[in-house]
Amino acid sequence: MKIKLQSSLFLWLILFFMFASGNAQVKLAQSGFQFLSVNQSARATAMGGAFTTISGSPNVLFYNPAGMARMDETIGVAVNYFNWIADIKHVSAAVTYAPNGGEYGVFGMSVQSVDYGRLEGTQVWPNAQGFVETGDFYPRAIAIGVSYARALTNKFVVGGQIKLVGQEMGSSALPSGVTKKNVANALAVDFGTIYNTGFKSLKFGMSVRNFSQEIKYEEEGFQLPLTFQIGISMNVMDFIMPESKMHKVLVSIDAAHPRAFKEYINFGTEYWFMNSFALRFGYITGHQEYNYSLGVGIKKFGFNLNYAFQPFGVFGSINQFSIEFQM
Repeated sequence: MKIKLQSSLFLWLILFFMFASGNAQVKLAQSGFQFLSVNQSARATAMGGAFTTISGSPNVLFYNPAGMARMDETIGVAVNYFNWIADIKHVSAAVTYAPNGGEYGVFGMSVQSVDYGRLEGTQVWPNAQGFVETGDFYPRAIAIGVSYARALTNKFVVGGQIKLVGQEMGSSALPSGVTKKNVANALAVDFGTIYNTGFKSLKFGMSVRNFSQEIKYEEEGFQLPLTFQIGISMNVMDFIMPESKMHKVLVSIDAAHPRAFKEYINFGTEYWFMNSFALRFGYITGHQEYNYSLGVGIKKFGFNLNYAFQPFGVFGSINQFSIEFQM
């Protein structure tokens, strides 16, 4: 009865997502703090962001916190670094702790930092140029989250994360002569579920990320990039070589319903050889500047090094690195 109730709840969440994504509308520039939508994990980037049903990595905190309920070791650590478009630097880290083999659930913490570099400030002024320089400023953004996940049954896991998100965009000189700092902070919530169907390795999952109240710098308000996502994944080798431990081909597909963009599909595949070397490919529909991505991974002695390459149209290419270890 308990499993049936959980399965019914999961199906209702999927139906809600499908209903919400059925509203045809043009959605552009309706949210701020877009750094929260950038893929942090090199493994996830190489798989096209199709990470909703992936488990066992600290980096799932940036996608679906329910996935950390299946951590294999007591402590897991992940660190990510890359230069995004316009030389915007991203650094993030995630830590998980599963006491007594996860008997009391798994606890986690994530940190995400963004450095937008040096920008030149100006102010409107009644001179020939129409402005005067106000000096350089250095915009920053940060998100710090605490999370918890637990396996309710051997098939059904849930997880959530509460995070403090902030962004500093320099200072503004008002006509009155007062200087005002442009700083905004908000509390946001991520939560999700993953359901193992019991049919081979087939899994379903859903996540809701960046749920928060409206934020204001001055007068105009905006919201965080709220995203509903559902996903499915499976090791397709279950049909070809079900007993093989040498080869694994994971296929993962997500459907995303963001607040400020039209719906799109994430597709990712990952081939593992002897659970030590991985090749990855990903594809995202509905985007003009980027769509496909590639990557590799090496896992040995508890360490996992991942690399992703993503062409980004006129902005060039992005090279992303992640390192993970568990003990």
